[in-house]
Amino acid sequence: MIVFDCDGVLVDSEIISANVLVEYLGSLDIHIEYDYVQSQYLGRSFSYVVEDVTDKYNVSLPDNLEEIYQQKLQHAFNNELKPIQGIADILSHLSVDYCLASSSSLKRIKNSLDITSLTQWFRDRIFSAEQVENGKPAPDLFLLAADVMAYSPDNCLVIEDSLSGVQAAKTAGMEVIRFIGGSHLKHKKTQILSDKNMNIPVIDEWPAFFKRWPELKKNEFSGRG
Repeated sequence: MIVFDCDGVLVDSEIISANVLVEYLGSLDIHIEYDYVQSQYLGRSFSYVVEDVTDKYNVSLPDNLEEIYQQKLQHAFNNELKPIQGIADILSHLSVDYCLASSSSLKRIKNSLDITSLTQWFRDRIFSAEQVENGKPAPDLFLLAADVMAYSPDNCLVIEDSLSGVQAAKTAGMEVIRFIGGSHLKHKKTQILSDKNMNIPVIDEWPAFFKRWPELKKNEFSGRG
C-alpha cells in the first residue's frame, strides 16, 4: 500500500500555508521568519506550531488563533491552491492500494481535495493527525492508516515531503520516498538531490514516479479483448 502525505505531495499548499501563518502572526506583533516556518513546522500539526510559538516568543496566543488562521488559509486556498502537477495521472494508474495520512485536520484535508478535484480518489481513505495522540514525527498516524487499511507496516510505502514525515515513516517500519516537487522546496531541490547523507529515494516531479517504479503502474490494456 502507498500512503500519501497531502500538503506538498498531493496539493501545492505548503508555501501558501507558510505565507498566511507568517502574515497572521505578524498582525499579532509576532514576527517569525518564513525560513523558520519551513524548517520547523513543515509536516507538523497546528497544535505543535502553537506550542512552539508560545514557548519561543513567551506569548499568550488568542484562544481562537487556529479558527482565524484556518479562515484566512481557506480564503487563500480558494484563490491559489492547485494540485501538484502530474498527481492525478499517478492516482489514475496505480496498481496498488493507497490512502492519505496528513498532519492537517480532516476538514482542511477534505477542503483541499475538493478545491483541487482530487476527492474522488480519497473519499474513505483519509487519515488525520486529529485521530492519534502523537503527530509526526511520531509513527502513530502511519500505523493507524496501516491498521485500518489492513496492511502490515513492512508492506507500506510512504511518500512525504517533510523530514518529520520521513522520520515518522521510518519509525513506523515503512519504506519511504521523499517528494520534493512542491513549490515550497523549489529552491532546495539541488541541495536535497545532492545530499549524500540521504538514505531514501528522492523524486522531484510526479512524471518520474512510474519511470523509477514501473511495477506500480496498471497495465492499461488489462482486461481488454
